[in-house]
Amino acid sequence: MKIIKRNGSEVTFDRGKIAAAVAKANRVADTACELTGEQVEVIAQKVEIQAAKMGRTLSVEEIQELVETAIMEVGAYETAKRYIRYRYTRSLARAANTTDNQILSLIECNNEEVKQENSNKNPTVNSVQRDYMAGEVSKDITRRLLLPSDVVAAHEAGIIHFHDMDYYAQHMHNCDLVNLEDMLQNGTVISGTLIEKPHSFSTACNIATQIIAQVASSQYGGQSISLSHLAPFVQISREKILADVLAEAAAMGGTPDPSTISKIVERRLRSEIRRGVQTIQYQVVTLMTTNGQAPFVTVFMYLGEVKDARMKQDLALIIEETLNQRYQGVKNEQGQWVTPAFPKLIYVLEEDNIRPGTPYYYLTKLAAKCTARRMVPDYISEKVMLQNKVDKNGEGHCYTCMGCRSFLTPYVNPETNQAKYYGRFNQGVVTINLVDVALSSGGDTEKFWSVFDERLELCYRALMCRHNRLKGTLSDAAPILWQYGALARLEKGEVIDKLLYNGYSTLSLGYAGLYECVKYMTGKSHTDPDATPFALDVMKHMNEATARWKAAEHIDFSLYGTPLESTTYKFAKCLQKRFGIIPDVTDKSYITNSYHVHVSEPINAFDKLHFESQFQALSPGGAISYVEVPNLQGNLDAVLQVMEYIYDHIMYAELNTKSDFCQECGFDGEIQIVEDDGKLVWECPKCGNRDQSKLNVARRTCGYIGTQFWNQGRTQEIRERVLHL
Repeated sequence: MKIIKRNGSEVTFDRGKIAAAVAKANRVADTACELTGEQVEVIAQKVEIQAAKMGRTLSVEEIQELVETAIMEVGAYETAKRYIRYRYTRSLARAANTTDNQILSLIECNNEEVKQENSNKNPTVNSVQRDYMAGEVSKDITRRLLLPSDVVAAHEAGIIHFHDMDYYAQHMHNCDLVNLEDMLQNGTVISGTLIEKPHSFSTACNIATQIIAQVASSQYGGQSISLSHLAPFVQISREKILADVLAEAAAMGGTPDPSTISKIVERRLRSEIRRGVQTIQYQVVTLMTTNGQAPFVTVFMYLGEVKDARMKQDLALIIEETLNQRYQGVKNEQGQWVTPAFPKLIYVLEEDNIRPGTPYYYLTKLAAKCTARRMVPDYISEKVMLQNKVDKNGEGHCYTCMGCRSFLTPYVNPETNQAKYYGRFNQGVVTINLVDVALSSGGDTEKFWSVFDERLELCYRALMCRHNRLKGTLSDAAPILWQYGALARLEKGEVIDKLLYNGYSTLSLGYAGLYECVKYMTGKSHTDPDATPFALDVMKHMNEATARWKAAEHIDFSLYGTPLESTTYKFAKCLQKRFGIIPDVTDKSYITNSYHVHVSEPINAFDKLHFESQFQALSPGGAISYVEVPNLQGNLDAVLQVMEYIYDHIMYAELNTKSDFCQECGFDGEIQIVEDDGKLVWECPKCGNRDQSKLNVARRTCGYIGTQFWNQGRTQEIRERVLHL
């Protein structure tokens, strides 16, 4: 059994140290001992048994609290007081410097919590360590100086989660939709260098990757680009290639017929498209931004964004090549093809591609083939999204999310009276722990709504802290964003404040643990018809709150289905600490993401998507649903059937399969999760390899694929998933 020390390092549990600490508190000069040696040993044994029953790695603080309880249970109150007093004295000494040990342990790669904080960061490399060091300093300053004490206390207790505290000290925002069209068509500036409109598709792709890298280094969340913004450059390359071919023919004195010329041009054009798409894929995978990871970028594939028929055909060529290259994957260090985490791909299902006989159904079949092998693309239903995303003019819109699931709300530019999405952004997120609200109410319905309102008010104030931190930010802080087209074209020295109000950007109220919340309050899963109305009332209540805040502040607050990664483990630990182990509520090392059906609950794919669609409609700030499927590479008809169901019933969904590889023995099936001395570890079922550096494991956990492994809570959640097909 392992424990986590205060500096984040992981060590083997040692019962002897507990016995020694209790014995020390028990011994006082000129005073009779309260405990016998046998009782001291019993206390140590009891703590060991209780720790093992928790089913996860406890922190040293949690172990010490078990010790305190065990001492008091045998009536040794004076000994307990001395033990508590010693802990308090040591905590005061540690409070003198809250960051040194954390930083030193992560530099030495001993900090297990930091190592598993982000499944797409490798904490052993210098650039990631540098980012984490800066993050520790930012979190320390934020806790002590920048946030109200009650917000910090609620964050530490797991009542709310103030996201991305490691970046809060700087004036940085969360995520955005990059206005690639503006930057490519009208030019931009990168690192002081003027970049003019490109004269070929391949050059446009190269510039796009540079923009992606610059944007990723100027914010902390995800970014999205659309392939439709690259489509105009296909025709530019076609015309350029045609001129070259005609010149070559003239130089050779030949007069080839137009059909031959056309075939040569299209063959060369496809070759250029292949090179351009490869540039985006390999650059995104291999780039290392200033936050120590590959850019968290989403690539949007939507034929309906292009109205010109010829340009739509060119966009289809780009989409086809993008899917083909993702199906192939990338090579790992052993030269084997594996699944990359990024770029994330989103494919829009629409009338022109959803059923056999439609013009672009061949792309949908290719997408299904890619999904069965590489877990991407994700799918947006144009049909459902047009119903869910309606602007003030009564028009529905289909557009990409930011990062893993965060959607901007519909917005009409008051100057043009036209909808606008690219160039907009999210200011930040604060998440409410719905399980904590329920448990704090003790199951009393009236008290539940009272506690709920108190916690929502706390979230509101925390969100306003995020907003106010951005107010007054000069455009000079991130020129690529604010001055050179990614988000705006403000003047140097101009503040960004006008972009923070009236719906141009959003603030997100996240929520987590709806399943556990409903389970505690009703005794039933929220999929039960008797409990579903209460679950929907919870969602409506949060939407009513964001509507009030929006009216009061003229800021677009929206409800967001939080994609918990490390926080799912943190929330679970905090709940167990405050409320103990409650079956089906706090007995896991994780809580359920947003509104999702619990991962262990048996339900078929179609019922799951149908049920969750009603909650997506109530999560305007972002939501995604998934179905867990077996290897379907030999059954693409099943994939296509799910995709057609998505188109008709739910706005945004994905299929989760497995895509693993063992570098030791070449096994390419599912790497398994096994238990070793109380800790969950990954193991190759063929050769028993447990060396994570020699295992390529890809799992979707929060709406995006992770490849650097996960904390114990998320690992347990992955292990307990049931198949939906």
